[in-house]
Amino acid sequence: MASSCPECGNKKLTRDYERGEIICSNCGLIIAENMADLGPEWRAFDSEQREKRARGGAPIKFMRPNKGLVTEIDQYNRDIRGAKISPKKQAQFYRMRKWHKRASIASSMERNLAIALSELDRIASYLGLPDNMRESAALLYRRCIKAELIRGRLIESVVAAVIYATCRINGIPRTLDEVAKISGIEKKEIGRAYRFVRRELDLDVPLTDPGQYVPKFTAALKLSGQVQEKAIQLLKKSIKKGLISGRGPTGVAAAAVYIASAIYGERRTQKEVADVAGVTEVTIRNRYRELKKELGLKVNL
Repeated sequence: MASSCPECGNKKLTRDYERGEIICSNCGLIIAENMADLGPEWRAFDSEQREKRARGGAPIKFMRPNKGLVTEIDQYNRDIRGAKISPKKQAQFYRMRKWHKRASIASSMERNLAIALSELDRIASYLGLPDNMRESAALLYRRCIKAELIRGRLIESVVAAVIYATCRINGIPRTLDEVAKISGIEKKEIGRAYRFVRRELDLDVPLTDPGQYVPKFTAALKLSGQVQEKAIQLLKKSIKKGLISGRGPTGVAAAAVYIASAIYGERRTQKEVADVAGVTEVTIRNRYRELKKELGLKVNL
């Protein structure tokens, strides 16, 4: 849609909603006409009015097997006036609910989704992922089903792989070890499923930035903001010099935090940092020596 008048270049445009036109307030040129109003025909002045007058229903939810588009019989067992219904009617509604539930997961795909999405919600809850991340992961899992990537593979391993891929794509610092621990699936199995899904769906997954893990590590170790800032600076210098290539991002991030804590006199032991980062003390020592040598740091640890 034009942001200025093509005739006189004036940027002050008037919208006439009754006629469906956009008019230049300077020369009177009708820039657009016969425009459809895609909004509702009603107005609401508060959230209560909006809820009462809206007729479109809730948005699509990929976290639900039926995308939230199916009407369900509630379990309140009350009539429209709020009075309790008779036991005979309650038994009837119970049977209706049961058969409705069975009919809604009749196909193998629907059964697969019912199992997978409940597992996805469980893992995402433990990882503290927000709703939009869960929706993204659920959509990615549906793509896997559509591409027939689940056949012959454990549902739980594909779910874990999808969550890990979603975290990587959205820059959320969650390691493969964390996902493996919560899901109860071996790290090797999740890694295999992740690589397969990434290749088959041609996912554009960026390289993990070690700096994403620094706030998490410093918060767990109760370190100050200046330590966090210094660790990120060290990592940026390391990336410019190409020291990160071929090394685990968590190990490099942990070493940077270890060095920064010593620089500002908030020293933490290698064991403390290793426990928080989920790596070994040997890894931290090796990464620390590399960073100290290549960046010319004068730190005595």
